[in-house]
Amino acid sequence: MAGTVLETDVSDAGHKLCLVSDLEKTGAKSVSRDGKDGLLLVLSEGEVRAYVSHCPHLGVPLETIPDYVLDEKCEFLVCSTHGARFQVEDGLCVRGPCRDQSLEQVGVKVKDGAVYLAG
Repeated sequence: MAGTVLETDVSDAGHKLCLVSDLEKTGAKSVSRDGKDGLLLVLSEGEVRAYVSHCPHLGVPLETIPDYVLDEKCEFLVCSTHGARFQVEDGLCVRGPCRDQSLEQVGVKVKDGAVYLAG
């Protein structure tokens, strides 16, 4: 995926989640945050976004195969259980049984090529 991830100040950043380069193979990465719900990190148009991997329809994780949650064109996050489509830029469901519901966003920051939970 093309783009440059802008570096931001993380002097108050939390837990390191992964490297930005970990997102380049599939455009997404499944990670955990200190034993809590799994997170999906998505690299899109040079920005890293994070969502809780929890479908609003059934309450199941979006992916069944780690890191493979984007559609073929990397435009939508796809629930592997029933195929709901969520916009990468804001997590809004635009197709499927949970239409007009959204994934929970989680704040992240990028510094020195690594992704951190926002402080």
